[in-house]
Amino acid sequence: MNSFIFSLLLGAPQGAEGGGAGSMISTFIPFILIIGIFYFLIIRPQNKKQKETQRMLGAIKKGDKIVTIGGVHGVIQNVKDSSVVVKVDENTKIEFSRSSIASVVDGKADKADKIEEKKAETPDDKPAQGTEESKS
Repeated sequence: MNSFIFSLLLGAPQGAEGGGAGSMISTFIPFILIIGIFYFLIIRPQNKKQKETQRMLGAIKKGDKIVTIGGVHGVIQNVKDSSVVVKVDENTKIEFSRSSIASVVDGKADKADKIEEKKAETPDDKPAQGTEESKS
């Protein structure tokens, strides 16, 4: 049993005497290809994402709008060595570790949302008859 497994690892059939180096190389080519595929499809993109996240966490400053991993939206009020204080409401401040920040939200997107909200609040059409405004 052990000699069978050993011969499979070496890639040479039992009783074959010649071509040991060539068959060994042909046996390792699929393993090398699999390692290369894993590197380019899994390891390399993960390393890029990790570097990008570290760069983002190093660049956060007071006033940045963030989203945490748990989905909490807020504005950074204070930056410490390993944590940040986030203002989530008028009187509510929560301290998070830096690693719990998922992304920094771009302020331009929020301005566009506020403009759309204002447009939705102001009615362009005249009030229909029968509303409270026409009854007074």
